[in-house]
Amino acid sequence: MSFAIRTQQLTVSYGGEPALWNVDLEIPELSMTGILGPNGAGKSTLLKAILGVIPRLSGSVDVAGTQNTPVAYVPQRTTVDWDFPTTVLDLVMMGTYGRLRWFQRPGRQEREDAMAALEQVRMTEFADRQIGELSGGQQQRIFLARAFVQQASIYLLDEPFAGVDAKTETLIIEILRQLRETGNTIVFVHHDLTTVRSYFDHVVLLNRRLIETGPVGDVFTEENIQQTYGVMSHSLLEKKLTDGQGCDA
Repeated sequence: MSFAIRTQQLTVSYGGEPALWNVDLEIPELSMTGILGPNGAGKSTLLKAILGVIPRLSGSVDVAGTQNTPVAYVPQRTTVDWDFPTTVLDLVMMGTYGRLRWFQRPGRQEREDAMAALEQVRMTEFADRQIGELSGGQQQRIFLARAFVQQASIYLLDEPFAGVDAKTETLIIEILRQLRETGNTIVFVHHDLTTVRSYFDHVVLLNRRLIETGPVGDVFTEENIQQTYGVMSHSLLEKKLTDGQGCDA
């Protein structure tokens, strides 16, 4: 199986403290891959290192296909200034800037693409709304729409379900599955262990160093999860992995 993303001996440090240490992994093309680990495990750092927006202390990152198609990134909602005076439609159209020539402004085609993306996430009626007026789930949807108009082959999402309701989460995972089925690779940071088996076919277990990576059926075991999350997660594991059924919910 071809890889979409490969890291070799990837190490990232903040202020002399390692955030990621010697991470070797391959994420298969056309996979739905979850990045799992406790708070402070380096999950967001891994996405940013893949994108090249933070410096590496050592190691390499190889992203397939970036010469012809961009990598789309959906950051955490909490990193965005939602008081910035722009509309939903304008924010989504920002996703088209990468394919425009220098000094070219978005035109009719970019507007149509943005409206189509908003329709995909069921947000067309909010096109003229200020982004600060949206709920958390609505904000997450327009971030997805902005990613869609980039026409990428790889999508990286940082906690796309944080702060959204169950209805929005169901909608988002359905959209991500459709993207994967149409030839895209989906990678996102996730926290809910109960949905891992139903959401992903490939996982990365991370706690500053790589604990394990591979197909869900091989890697998502109680032993590996306890090694990832530590002794304090034992009661959580008992609750969520009883008889191997909890993760299928």
